[in-house]
Amino acid sequence: MPATRTIEVVPTAADLFHAAAEEFIGAARAAIGAQGRFTVALSGGSTPRALYALLAANYADFAWNRVFLFFGDERHVSPTDADSNYRMVKESLLTKITIPPENVFRVQAENPDAAAAASDYDAQLHRFFQLKPADFPRFDLILLGMGPDGHTASLFPDSEALNEQSRLVVANWVAKFNTHRITFTFPVLNRAAEVMFMASGPDKADMLHQVLEEKKTPPLPAQRVQPTDGKLLWLLDEAAAAKLSR
Repeated sequence: MPATRTIEVVPTAADLFHAAAEEFIGAARAAIGAQGRFTVALSGGSTPRALYALLAANYADFAWNRVFLFFGDERHVSPTDADSNYRMVKESLLTKITIPPENVFRVQAENPDAAAAASDYDAQLHRFFQLKPADFPRFDLILLGMGPDGHTASLFPDSEALNEQSRLVVANWVAKFNTHRITFTFPVLNRAAEVMFMASGPDKADMLHQVLEEKKTPPLPAQRVQPTDGKLLWLLDEAAAAKLSR
């Protein structure tokens, strides 16, 4: 079954963060009620930082011991580097909630060999989800953003990782940044129970129009996120949604 796509537009960025927090906690409660745990892959960037800060402020007493945090992508830097997604999540969320350290699965991106770091994370996913060799994990929720070029996670236009169909995690060379990024692949994103995109601000409006309303050949990376048996939610503020036909 193709994804059921929902586009939800809220007035302001602050409304966006509150709506995202409610969606996150709602998905967590449902998953914990159904299977005793909640598996979520986090995204980096400025928009989710505000979400994580809100979760820490409003849901500090949540059952975080039942939550298992992963990262949909990571920069090829140490965990203390200013560009590290892990560092951002640690500062905005992890240091403010009570979550067992063993529930947080970070990419060992300080490894000078990006491919080895990706392979190690791939193996971590296999162990945690107890996967058979050809299986893919089913996350309860994957958070994603969208870049100005239509990339998502670290799946950039014209990059090699767009074609990966067997591995869960790869080191993707991103020419415009002259570096590797470690990223989930489309088979992982598209097996999630829910994928939630967040986009805020007028600088996202042009690309959102292209991704959500135009048929691109080849498709933009963000257009290729289509959960095969799950929910696809685009959560936008008015500024980001300004060029959508409504």
